[in-house]
Amino acid sequence: MIIILNRDVTDTQIDEVRAFLEARGLGIHLSRGVETTILGAIGALDDQKAELEGQLAALTYVDRVVPISKPYKVVARQFRPQGTTIRVRDVEIGGSRICVMAGPCTIESEEMMIATATHVREAGAHILRGGAFKPSTSPYSFHGMGEDGLKLLAAARDATGMPIITEVMDPRDVELVCGYADILQVGTRNMTNFTLLREIGAARTPVMLKRGWASTIEEWLQAAEYIASRGNYDIILCERGIRTFETYTRNTFDINAIPALKSLSHLPIIADPAHGTGRWDLVTPVACGAVAAGADGVMVEVHPTPALALKDGAQSLTFANFTALMERLRAIVHAVGRDC
Repeated sequence: MIIILNRDVTDTQIDEVRAFLEARGLGIHLSRGVETTILGAIGALDDQKAELEGQLAALTYVDRVVPISKPYKVVARQFRPQGTTIRVRDVEIGGSRICVMAGPCTIESEEMMIATATHVREAGAHILRGGAFKPSTSPYSFHGMGEDGLKLLAAARDATGMPIITEVMDPRDVELVCGYADILQVGTRNMTNFTLLREIGAARTPVMLKRGWASTIEEWLQAAEYIASRGNYDIILCERGIRTFETYTRNTFDINAIPALKSLSHLPIIADPAHGTGRWDLVTPVACGAVAAGADGVMVEVHPTPALALKDGAQSLTFANFTALMERLRAIVHAVGRDC
């Protein structure tokens, strides 16, 4: 349930409500906004709820109590109706500005990493992406450079000033990756790796959670709830396409999910048209469509020579194509009343 407190509630009164709920064995999540303070109470049994709602509503500093029947509570829109904006260094995700994340699928060398980072920064990207640990369907594919790749990614951040995002795949690597990354990425294969999600929740580093390739929106939000339930509220959702019967594209980009999530959750949503289509020539139009549908940003793959890329060359943009994407994207961004 969600307890919405009066605007002039004091810290002492908030502590009183917390103590009341904790005494009954409930988990507590606090959200303090400019206009509203909300407490989320997690774990109430069905036969407790009616009594608790009556007791809480009787408090003079409680505005109202809102029961939530959904299996996800903290990431639900009711928990933070105004929406969530996440700040990573000097970049905001979820605000008025559309955030563009760009870089190679896989870190291959220092020269390639610096060249790509420099170009995407000059073209208007805000966050640098690059994979140091790479999942692959085949055990014989390239799986990334590991910590050496993280060091190159950090060097590119130092050279450009861009925050960096990179994937973490194993709970045992969370501490290591947090030592380098500004944002952790959970890939589609690990959306239901609940041990990893709990570890990331405890780490408190901002995280981008990609949708599982065969997951419903509700399953996706419950995965986000695993992270939030451990205290990490800095969660970004990423629509990256789902597996359907269609074979022309790598996946089917679910543009419906973007406005649906805006209704269901307060978390910002990023679109990944590279994985959503698997075709570089479709990346730009799908990115524009996603922003028009309400996405808070896009993530794309950029490589100096995609034909020679170790991973995902078919969906990677050349430097020239990325520059063209940014020019076209700006027109859409301005048309929907946002900045880029």
